[in-house]
Amino acid sequence: MSISTFFLPGRVCATQALRAIAAEVQTPYLFLCLKPDIEWVYLAQERMLQVMEMTDATMVYADHFNKIRDAQGGWCVSEAPVIDYQQGALRDDFDFGSVLLWRTDRFKALVAQMDTDYSFAGFYDLRLRAAQTGEKALVHIPEYLYYEVETDTRKSGEKLFDYVDPRNRAVQVEMEACETAYLKRIGAYLQPGAYLPLPEAGSFPVTASVVIPCKNRARTIADAIRSALAQKVSAPYSFNVIVVDDNSTDGTADAIRELKTKNDALRLTDPQAPELIYIAQDKTWHAIGGNWNVAIHDPRCGKYAIQLDSDDTYHDATTVQRFVDAFESGAYGMVIGTYQMTDIEGNPLPPGVIDHREWTEENGRNNALRINGLGAPRGFYVPLLRTINYPTTKYGEDYAVGLRISREWRIGRIYDVVYNCRRWEDNSDANCDIFAMNRNNWYKDRLRTFELTARLSRQCVSV
Repeated sequence: MSISTFFLPGRVCATQALRAIAAEVQTPYLFLCLKPDIEWVYLAQERMLQVMEMTDATMVYADHFNKIRDAQGGWCVSEAPVIDYQQGALRDDFDFGSVLLWRTDRFKALVAQMDTDYSFAGFYDLRLRAAQTGEKALVHIPEYLYYEVETDTRKSGEKLFDYVDPRNRAVQVEMEACETAYLKRIGAYLQPGAYLPLPEAGSFPVTASVVIPCKNRARTIADAIRSALAQKVSAPYSFNVIVVDDNSTDGTADAIRELKTKNDALRLTDPQAPELIYIAQDKTWHAIGGNWNVAIHDPRCGKYAIQLDSDDTYHDATTVQRFVDAFESGAYGMVIGTYQMTDIEGNPLPPGVIDHREWTEENGRNNALRINGLGAPRGFYVPLLRTINYPTTKYGEDYAVGLRISREWRIGRIYDVVYNCRRWEDNSDANCDIFAMNRNNWYKDRLRTFELTARLSRQCVSV
């Protein structure tokens, strides 16, 4: 086979490294290996070339096996499938695996187009330009064709926050610049400052509602509710707490009812105490998104709805007031705060404070298509949220709403810590296997595809 193999040390690389490869390679095809010590399945290279010819792809990539050293010095081998590339796969950490077969002429042409010298975003620039050439440019072969050594053995929950680790800030700045340039090239870039007016508020029973969706959180739900009820707001503002239980079977409902009984008794002597509202879902499918929809459409919901996950707590008693102040200071459809990573006891954990500084007033809604989340906790202007609604899903529902709002309305930020994001063994993303991670990543890519399609066609619907 007329194929050359070059080693590129990971998907975070300099433009100059790609230029050097383009200058050297002379064969019609090129293997880029992002890790050393690749072991091939029998006839796998021939299979990748065959698929490339069948599909006229610019680049093909494949599923593989991961090898990890066990305690005895042997190898533990596991399946490591990857997912199909789609239009919205704009996150810079998209996993192609470590072996990429390129057509050399197209590879060279793409590298020749790269007009910015990046220190970190070289490969990201390359594959965005490849994707720009057509829907079938990057083709996934759903077959296990090689073995690679997995060196990052952290749990999924530990890897989740790499992109907001302050140590990676310089990388993220470049990745944002690269993605923004791509959006401008394809016509999906949104100019800063062009926003629709918010819908009229009308009347609400309280200023704000803390919304706590939950399912089987007997160990943590009481902490969350107490944290919400302990909030203090200044007159003329008021708030309540809405807990939506989605058919828990572990004692969660009993804990909610016990706290509600105590709170109802307190309100008999102190009418100014916030009300605790308990909503028990029916047996149909709701998930987190559906539980939010029930809360925001409840007539007792406030003008602003503020998130509190059932295993987290507010940082102190000022969180609700800070959100109200932020909303009242500007025409925001959504406000996002800053959180501190902690253990279940509230002790700080690395990487520490997550403030999502990558969001800027000038470019946040463009950068939102690159990152996997917009931050927490989230607060919403309910008259707007009632026109959008959450998707009825248990993962990515908040990201979907954030993308939709960012397209046409302003999002405000609070850069002081207002929330404790508690990491423990029962977090939904604490230790996902590769199949769950792929499903989650595919769904968020799909959300980006929906949103990117709307931006490309300028489907900006006013309310």
